[in-house]
Amino acid sequence: MKEQTIYGFTATDMHGQEFSLEAYRGKVVLIVNTASRCGEAPQLEKLEALYQKYKDQGFVILGFPCGQFAGQEPLEGEAIAEFCKINYGVTFPMFQKVDVRGKNTHPLFQFLASKSANGKFGVRPWWNYYKYLIGKDGTAVDYWITYTQPDVTRIAQAIEKELSKEPVPAL
Repeated sequence: MKEQTIYGFTATDMHGQEFSLEAYRGKVVLIVNTASRCGEAPQLEKLEALYQKYKDQGFVILGFPCGQFAGQEPLEGEAIAEFCKINYGVTFPMFQKVDVRGKNTHPLFQFLASKSANGKFGVRPWWNYYKYLIGKDGTAVDYWITYTQPDVTRIAQAIEKELSKEPVPAL
């Protein structure tokens, strides 16, 4: 069975427009569930540094705000992106708030939580700032939990390994 990729999913951007993750085909993607009022929110600054370091090599971070954990994302829509930009310098793409657990889980996070769907792991966020690495072919590669800081060596090594792989031909 061929592994599923992230390319079949859509998400709503901060302007309310539906956006296909197909746009990231051929890029190395780090998907992160964020929250502006979380004690781990300073990770946004480290995530931005990671984005700046690798973005010209085909790397992107996608931020998915979530208010499911102690209501730590009270903001809505563009106010979230504005907060992240003003306080942490975030320039990587941010999407509308989503659920990452429970009956209304966004389909992308259902994919990340199901080993049978993504072929690699079944990891549902237990808190904010779970990080999921997706390869150039759109398949799941690795993940890190909340307390793994974005600037640890093993994350950079995993990103660099994926960036060094040959581009995937278009279908």
